Amino acid sequence: MTDQVMERLVAPADVAELLSVTTGQLAQMRYLGTGPEYVKVGTRVRYALSDVQTWLAGQRRVRT
Repeated sequence: MTDQVMERLVAPADVAELLSVTTGQLAQMRYLGTGPEYVKVGTRVRYALSDVQTWLAGQRRVRT
């Protein structure tokens, strides 16, 4: 198996803590399509840490 397949998936609560938002805010970001990419495993939502890191890198701003 490749490294991508074996990448660790984390729960929304872990990502919310990392981003300093609530799980509700993270759910709203999923609904609006403004947050990090996620994976559905059955009915559960999971995030690949590399997707969260990529999303964070895209949030950098030089000016407002």
